[in-house]
Amino acid sequence: MNNLNKGAILILSGPSGCGKSSLLKEMYKQIDNYYFSISTTTREIRTGEINGVDYHFVSKESFEADIKDDNFLEYATVHNNYYGTSLKPINKALEEGKLVIFDIDVQGHDLVRVKLDDLTTSIFITTPTLGELEKRLEFRGTDSLDVITNRIKNAKSEIKSLDKYDYFIINDDLDIASKELISIAIASTKKSRLFNKNNIIKSWLQ
Repeated sequence: MNNLNKGAILILSGPSGCGKSSLLKEMYKQIDNYYFSISTTTREIRTGEINGVDYHFVSKESFEADIKDDNFLEYATVHNNYYGTSLKPINKALEEGKLVIFDIDVQGHDLVRVKLDDLTTSIFITTPTLGELEKRLEFRGTDSLDVITNRIKNAKSEIKSLDKYDYFIINDDLDIASKELISIAIASTKKSRLFNKNNIIKSWLQ
């Protein structure tokens, strides 16, 4: 019997370099009924990209119709193409009882809270110190000095919003931090408000 009305939403935020991707890989080993939220765009699909994996690729007409129907959490125009977070695949995953995962910044977190707060659990993830974050960004060698400087600036700003989140994880040890993430993810699907009270009571009284 499935007494769950809908799935749940789990938001992960934190500075680039804090290890969110590595933590999610560990979590996916334990949790398989999930949907990772990806953006919808009107740009052409590129070689090697997969629709529904890299982006949801749609026509401009379809995107604009969804704007009119208020089907986006947020959207923007970049180089004459639309990009946005569509509510349609999110709602579909929720109806299927899945854990919908967002890896988004503080601003994105606030937008999800406005429209889907009752279903949402959020976690802010960071390194033990700012110095450790700088070391990780430099060590991975994928960003220029200017990009790293900008990421550090953003991190200093975003950590001021950690009290908006339900949970806080310091990713110092991947094994410990991933266990904490998995525990929170499981608990997020067990909130009493996600369950249909009338169905529960009816079944329980039988």
